Amino acid sequence: MLTPGKPVTHKKRCPAAWLGTVVMCAALSVGVAHADVQPTFGAAEPSARQTAELRRFRSAMDSRLAPFMPSAEARRHLLERVYREARLARLPPSLVLALIEVESAFRPTAVSSAGAVGLMQIMPFWIDELGLATDDLQTPTRNLRYGCTILGHYLAVEGGDFTRALARYNGSLGKTRYPERVLSAWQERWRIARSGTKKAGSEEPATGGVGLLP
Repeated sequence: MLTPGKPVTHKKRCPAAWLGTVVMCAALSVGVAHADVQPTFGAAEPSARQTAELRRFRSAMDSRLAPFMPSAEARRHLLERVYREARLARLPPSLVLALIEVESAFRPTAVSSAGAVGLMQIMPFWIDELGLATDDLQTPTRNLRYGCTILGHYLAVEGGDFTRALARYNGSLGKTRYPERVLSAWQERWRIARSGTKKAGSEEPATGGVGLLP
């Protein structure tokens, strides 16, 4: 049972009812729901603009990801999936990369001492709350869908406050150490400015629209 006034966080178990909702569950139901209720990037052919944005994102991030993932093909697949899942969840894709760096250093089979799994370190209880019993959290596509959906929800709850949303994701609301680590990695290595540089403050906030910057 939830304690009134006590924040619910990513690392702690909470009832699915708290999360909102059908939208989150539907977002995770890839491959089992009808196409018209699958809010996935692949549910429709991407527009020319979306394709160009994805190409630009992949080009900007490839060299930054190389120290973590030597395989060019693996980098391409991961960057495409990160971009698509982040867009779906109304998140900056580059922020998701920063979170993955902090959480797992881009190791899809990583398991923490607390039992969190995969790229975005998802606790297994989320399968019961939001997904399917067959979901494998070490599969990057599923892990990214869970992680982006959860973080996107927390960002909405916190009115766009990245620090508080990241603290909720980590289960440390009220503390700043974890958000500062992620935001520092974002600013130093991953964030893309409008001009293609990494100048802080020049990247638009996530909106989920076609013009979303990474």
